[in-house]
Amino acid sequence: MSRIGRLPIHLPDGVRVEVAPNNVVTVTGPKGTLTLQVDPDITVEVADKTVRVLRPTEQKRHRAMHGLYRALIQNMVTGVTEGYRKELEIIGIGFRASMSGNMLELALGYSHPIYFVPPEGIKLSVRSERGSNPIVIVEGIDKQLVGEVAAKIRALRPPEPYKGKGIRYVGEYVRRKAGKTAGR
Repeated sequence: MSRIGRLPIHLPDGVRVEVAPNNVVTVTGPKGTLTLQVDPDITVEVADKTVRVLRPTEQKRHRAMHGLYRALIQNMVTGVTEGYRKELEIIGIGFRASMSGNMLELALGYSHPIYFVPPEGIKLSVRSERGSNPIVIVEGIDKQLVGEVAAKIRALRPPEPYKGKGIRYVGEYVRRKAGKTAGR
């Protein structure tokens, strides 16, 4: 049996899980509501403060789906209670980030500024103190969407290996390469 799939999901206070007849799981909590279409073969049971995900057979496909949907529902429960957050650090001379309304404005060494409009359900903010690199904070309740938006922002100027300039996750290690050596 799946090690992840067999674990029950404990629901904190204020979180409600509903399963519609067409296998649509809806998780409602203090921060919002998330829905997920579960495979028809997988069964989701809700019983007093716990959610269990069950599979019909030991087929490889059913074993894979079992752990997957249990993890996705757990991520939804965590999202509606605590939310998810990713921080991106912008490193480079003249690289700046600022918020103009709901839009993120980035100066990343190109000839033009880059404007990034976040999708619905994502909140962006910028923290920049004098003498330190600006940090872009991506927050939301959907783990997949937070990660996708953070990856899109990082892809605008990924860190390069020679000087380390670019956008990276806070705490990310970038392998550095030696540059050219001077002629003899």
